[in-house]
Amino acid sequence: MIAEATQVLDAALHLPHPARASLAERLLESLDVEPDFPIPAEWLAEINRRCDEIDRGDVPLIPGEQVFKQAFEALG
Repeated sequence: MIAEATQVLDAALHLPHPARASLAERLLESLDVEPDFPIPAEWLAEINRRCDEIDRGDVPLIPGEQVFKQAFEALG
């Protein structure tokens, strides 16, 4: 990794979670890579609907650590 990329990564890792997620999303979108399989229009519509709900703050988000903890507890 080139020095500038390392510096950008280090700075990004110190951002709050929401800012890092937004940055990651924008970086992935910038790759402009097509998926290995076609995504049905219905799936894309559902993905966009859910993303809009999150962006508007209509749905509560659960931290990943909490989700995994609950899943491991449920599985015993």
